[in-house]
Amino acid sequence: MMEFTAEMIAGFLGGDVVGNKDAKVHTVSSIEEGKAGSLAYLTNPKYEPFLYTTEASIVLVNRSFTPAQPVAATLIKVDDAGACILKLLEMYNAAKPRRTGISDRASVAEKAQVGAECYIGDFTVVEEGVTIGKGCQIYPQVYLGRGAKVGDNTTLYPGVKVYEGCVVGNNCILHAGAVIGADGFGFMPNPSGGFDKIPQLGNVVIEDDVEIGANTCIDRAKTDSTVIRRGVKLDNLIQIGHNVQIGENTVSSAQTGIAGTSKVGSNCFLAGQVGVADHVTIGDRVKIASKSGIDKNVPDDQVRMGYPALPGLQYHRASAVFKRLPELAQQVRDLEKQLAELKNKQ
Repeated sequence: MMEFTAEMIAGFLGGDVVGNKDAKVHTVSSIEEGKAGSLAYLTNPKYEPFLYTTEASIVLVNRSFTPAQPVAATLIKVDDAGACILKLLEMYNAAKPRRTGISDRASVAEKAQVGAECYIGDFTVVEEGVTIGKGCQIYPQVYLGRGAKVGDNTTLYPGVKVYEGCVVGNNCILHAGAVIGADGFGFMPNPSGGFDKIPQLGNVVIEDDVEIGANTCIDRAKTDSTVIRRGVKLDNLIQIGHNVQIGENTVSSAQTGIAGTSKVGSNCFLAGQVGVADHVTIGDRVKIASKSGIDKNVPDDQVRMGYPALPGLQYHRASAVFKRLPELAQQVRDLEKQLAELKNKQ
């Protein structure tokens, strides 16, 4: 178990220790759940009351912060507590030991290429023609189909499936159960009332620095490639259809579904449960609110909300009216009644 003293942490962050410089921590916690041996952090003023009751050994605070009450924990004052806690988490993660070696219970084809310092866990299957870069972490029960390629320093967590011919770039993280390259949903009605399957002959290309959540599925293209560009972050339980293209540094929350041949630009944000219809083009820097349905193209730098999705301000105006519909409906009925009475008096 790795331990760090307040003095060591302050030195790494360029901070100042207020309290016991020899206080030790071995884990990180939220300030409200802090326990002895943990490092907590205060970045939001509304959590300040927890500072005076937390059991955390060390608390990271902004340099400008002055406690209103006595604090039992050792404080480390820094210029930006939010940025510093991110540095510490990265340091802690980097310090964890990396696994190496190929398990005797893994099946690695003779013609597969595995880079230096890789780890391949139990019951993983690596088929012929697969190329794995250096420093990869391939956890148990991963499947890499014939001709698949995985770049350097990529992590595939347990149960990831990468179908044949698909490409995963450098420094990617694919979480448990992600499926890359299953057939796109392509069927054509036939005269007998059934459906004929349309062959899906393309692949999936995932560029560098992409993270894909657990049980997310990215379908292979009918022809050419389904493409996930550099820096994309996809949450859990997302469905990406065949021939979709997602631009650089776009982020999507859980349960989003993007239908076939749609294009999403770069630096976009799609909140949870967004649905995008097929053959839709979404521009760059677009923000889409949760549960929105996108059935038309969206230009650059737009905000969309609702189902069907409307521009942000228009949606808020419509929503304000919608909330008052029962009252408005009653007013209409009252006015109709008054109008009928006036007509009867004439």
